Amino acid sequence: MASERKTRISENMTVGFIGAGRMAQAMARGFISAGVIKAENIMLSDVNPHMLNSIKKDLGVKITECNREVVTRSDLIVLAVKPNVVSPILKEVSSDVSKTKLLVSIAAGIPISAIEQLLPKGSRVIRVMPNTPALVLAAASVLAPGQAVVDGDTDLVIELLQCIGIAEPGSEKLLDATYMAIEALADGGVKMGLPRDLAMKLAAQTMLGAAKMVLETGKHPGQLKDEVCSPGGTTIAALHKLEKAGFRATLIDAVEAATLRAQELGDINN
Repeated sequence: MASERKTRISENMTVGFIGAGRMAQAMARGFISAGVIKAENIMLSDVNPHMLNSIKKDLGVKITECNREVVTRSDLIVLAVKPNVVSPILKEVSSDVSKTKLLVSIAAGIPISAIEQLLPKGSRVIRVMPNTPALVLAAASVLAPGQAVVDGDTDLVIELLQCIGIAEPGSEKLLDATYMAIEALADGGVKMGLPRDLAMKLAAQTMLGAAKMVLETGKHPGQLKDEVCSPGGTTIAALHKLEKAGFRATLIDAVEAATLRAQELGDINN
């Protein structure tokens, strides 16, 4: 008889979100749908009372306009705000952050070191870089632990993030250039006579299928590419065109540009 799946999430664990935007809502919805966190054990704060009331009605969670209340009443706090307000918010709640709390930041571009400097010494911090497919429970999240995390913190956050997609430990840098690729593929379909809505569906499904092939077969993308390139066929002709246009170099440049911009955003003292 198979043993039950082990979990690091306690039955009465409380989770609070500072910021109630789309990403926070997606995470809360994922936790509730997966049955790992009860709706009544989730609290969201925001400056927009109308949005909070809508979220409460939709998800059945607790709401507040007080960030400090979120911290004091939560075991795990998700910092889900814009980079420019991270500093004032952390200064506001700093006195309420104890070593019993785990703070997870999804604020774009703000490095762990900057967050730790604004909190009491020994604060447990994990930085997560989710992407917007979290809205459809298909996120690809990368997380990095701070200096004071304790045994099990990283595994706990991974388990929670798996409710909205996949999650892996790694660097603090993440870029998703998928949307531009989908749009470009759709434009190509339109150029060759496809209706726009059909071209967009085919392009999105092509990207989804390719991603699933990489993830589920475990094969290197280069191997999968070789398997569909018939001698003298259409795929190798298309790849030749992409290489002539500098497709790989352009993506590498895009990653570099995003990383440099993330570093700029990370300077919260600007």
